[in-house]
Amino acid sequence: MTTALKAIALLRARLAKLLRYAAVSAISTATSLTVLGLLVGVVNAPAGWANVAATAIGTVPSFELNRRWVWLKRGARSIWSEVVPFASLALAGLALSTLTVHLASTWAQHSGWGPLARTSAVEAASVATFGSLWVFQYVLCDRVLFRSGEPKRSGPRDRGRQRPPGEEAVHG
Repeated sequence: MTTALKAIALLRARLAKLLRYAAVSAISTATSLTVLGLLVGVVNAPAGWANVAATAIGTVPSFELNRRWVWLKRGARSIWSEVVPFASLALAGLALSTLTVHLASTWAQHSGWGPLARTSAVEAASVATFGSLWVFQYVLCDRVLFRSGEPKRSGPRDRGRQRPPGEEAVHG
C-alpha cells in the first residue's frame, strides 16, 4: 500500500471515529436535555439540582457507547484508567454546566421569563457549556483514556534508533 493510500485510510478511520463520537454525544445530550427539561419545566426543580441528575443519567450511556462503539474497547473496564478519569471529566463538566444553568435560570427568572423561556435558557446554557468541552473531551478520550495500542509512526529522526522488543516502526 502506498503512503498516500495509507494516509487516506488513516484519515477515513479518524473521520469515522469522530462521527461515531458525535453520534454518542447526540445520544447522551438528548438524554440529558430530556431529563433536564422535564425536571426544570414540568417538575419545577431547581436548575442546579436538575442539571446534576440530568448529567449523571447522561454520563452512563456516554461512557459505555464511547468505550465500546467509538474506541472499540471490549472486555473488563479499568476502574483507574478508564472509569475514574471519565467520571472526573464528567464531574468537571457537571460543575461548570451547573454553574451556567444556575446563572441562566436565575437571570431568566429575574427577567420575568415564563417557564418555557426559562427552561430554554437553562438548556441553552447546558448545551453551550458541554459544547465548549466537546473537543477537549474527544482529544482526552482518544489520546489518554481509550487510546489503542497502535504503534506510532516513526519519522526520519527515529530511523535507526534502538527500540524495545515488540515495538516496530511503521515506515510510510
